[in-house]
Amino acid sequence: MRMTTTEMEKIFESVLPEKAYKEIGNHNPVMTQRFGADPYAMVYDGRVYLYMTCDEPMLDENGEILENDYSNIYKINVISSADLVNWTDHGSVYAASKNGAATWGNNSWAPAAACKEIDGKMRFFLYFANSGNGIAVLTSDSPTGPFTDPLGEALISRATPTCAEVTWLFDPAVLMDDDGSAYIYFGGGIPSEDKAANPGTARVAKLSDNMISLDGDPVIIENVSYLFEDSGINKINGIYYYSYCSNFNVPNEKEDEIGFSSGEIITMSSDNPMGPFTLCGPILKNPQYYFGRGGNNHHCMFEFEGQWYMAYHTRILEEAMGINKGYRSTNIDKVTFDEEGNIEMIQGTLTGVEQFGALNPYQKVEAVTMGVMGGIETTQYGEKSIECGSGDMIVTGIHTGSWIGVYGVDFGTRHVEEFSVAARGKGTGYIKICMDSLDGEVLGYAEIDPDDAMEFTEITTQIDRKIAGKHDIYFIFSGKGFELESWYFN
Repeated sequence: MRMTTTEMEKIFESVLPEKAYKEIGNHNPVMTQRFGADPYAMVYDGRVYLYMTCDEPMLDENGEILENDYSNIYKINVISSADLVNWTDHGSVYAASKNGAATWGNNSWAPAAACKEIDGKMRFFLYFANSGNGIAVLTSDSPTGPFTDPLGEALISRATPTCAEVTWLFDPAVLMDDDGSAYIYFGGGIPSEDKAANPGTARVAKLSDNMISLDGDPVIIENVSYLFEDSGINKINGIYYYSYCSNFNVPNEKEDEIGFSSGEIITMSSDNPMGPFTLCGPILKNPQYYFGRGGNNHHCMFEFEGQWYMAYHTRILEEAMGINKGYRSTNIDKVTFDEEGNIEMIQGTLTGVEQFGALNPYQKVEAVTMGVMGGIETTQYGEKSIECGSGDMIVTGIHTGSWIGVYGVDFGTRHVEEFSVAARGKGTGYIKICMDSLDGEVLGYAEIDPDDAMEFTEITTQIDRKIAGKHDIYFIFSGKGFELESWYFN
């Protein structure tokens, strides 16, 4: 027999929602269930896909978190959004190592992504660095994978012409130009201290039509002042902007002369994708300036629905978790331009960007779609996703007090009759559905009793009320031992 509303209310009287790692209403960092560094954005079919270095915590023999030295990074996190505030978790691509697509590679740092129609079929390409010693490429028929290795070796290595002398052969970025041609940018590092002002380690090469080979030798990007790492490339109003992170050898007395300081994102411009490029100036200060914790500065600019944005990483998530070991998470903030069309200095914020559009509650929403959460985990679902790391995902780790919030759910002016959720597992639990805050108006309750089901079963509860306009919706959990696949209102 189903519980009454009064009985449900009694259950949730003592349920205290877990603390979130970001304040409700703040959209940065974009994801808190995992760390995600070195973000790269690809816009496809009305969604922004973010690919991020998986900063998986390193542990000692006692389970204590160690300083992040990037040596155990072999996965790439993937999330996507149609509104820039509610992000769907697509898992972690097993990119390198013996269990990854590129078994020859040890690491998967700083990914870049691109898509192109080839022979009438859309193909997706994921480029990443094998630590500082080469660039790999993976391919897929889907932006979320599974990804496979078409070469069985590096796309760019120290055997590639002009690349042997590149200190750090890493940090790729890809430009898809208007005429269908593609270019890859990479490199970084300082060969010696006396070359800090002009390291000469940036490279650009044209990609072949197949996107997995080079159309000519890489060329040096000349006069990249105080280059450190982090290639970026964008075409804005017909101008090619190459961007990068400045190194930490900028003398204080030189800052006024050159116009920037250490660890900032700097831009250069050209009317040709392969240069030469001319210095424009800084557009993003080091994260320490905005958030108090610094480190390397890695970015990506992208356009979505007519607005430009900057994705970059910070250490605000680890700080909220009580960690100080160099683990990074992704922020997004707005890019603006002055009257002459120059990129203005970007402001790093906790609030992040405004929601674009709204979330439709009458279409099935993956349960791993969230704007904010407390105390839940996500995991791969289905044979392919489990094998390859990315694809379909479900919500797991549910327990009393854990919760999920989604922003800007547009109910229109309809009369909502039901709420349905797909659940499975051996446990029994309950969901309280609140509107606008964790202790806001209660829309209803769902009783979860999957009955030892290994497959997901749709459970429906009555709402029977009129809900008008946009609202934030919160799902608060009691109980444990069950997992969620999706939900929708009817």
